[in-house]
Amino acid sequence: MSEPQAQQEEVAQPRTAAGVLIFDEVGRVLLVNPTYKPGWEIPGGYLHPGETPSEGAARELKEELGLTTPIGRLLVADWAPHPSEGDKLLFVFDGGLITDADRAQITPDGVEIGEYAFHDEPQLDALLIPRLARRIHAAFAAREHGGTDYLENGIAGPCH
Repeated sequence: MSEPQAQQEEVAQPRTAAGVLIFDEVGRVLLVNPTYKPGWEIPGGYLHPGETPSEGAARELKEELGLTTPIGRLLVADWAPHPSEGDKLLFVFDGGLITDADRAQITPDGVEIGEYAFHDEPQLDALLIPRLARRIHAAFAAREHGGTDYLENGIAGPCH
């Protein structure tokens, strides 16, 4: 007589992405304008299988803008399910200050990224979709207070 098979519990399999906040000398953040969708974003993208979030952030920065600046500490982890794309886990890292020499090296790839610009924090709400704007405002705050924040849909989670 065979044993009954245990039913496999369904588990979340989120799409995972990582982005980087890079600042200029006056505290403005670098945003990119993707060619494949409207609106501005931070540099970054989805992880490849086996890739860590910091590795993915560094890869995306190099692919999208030609930058090899160091990836700093984690500022925000955001659990942000999307109505049509499913569960997402999104990481935002501190890319630090960009030097004039590094700034001269920025080269949008022209395939995924059409342009880039530096913006002040108060401009973000007009440039970014609301959940991304919330995430980036939280990352600014985490950078300021020296911590890492956990968010759910861009809002401080229960363990904040």
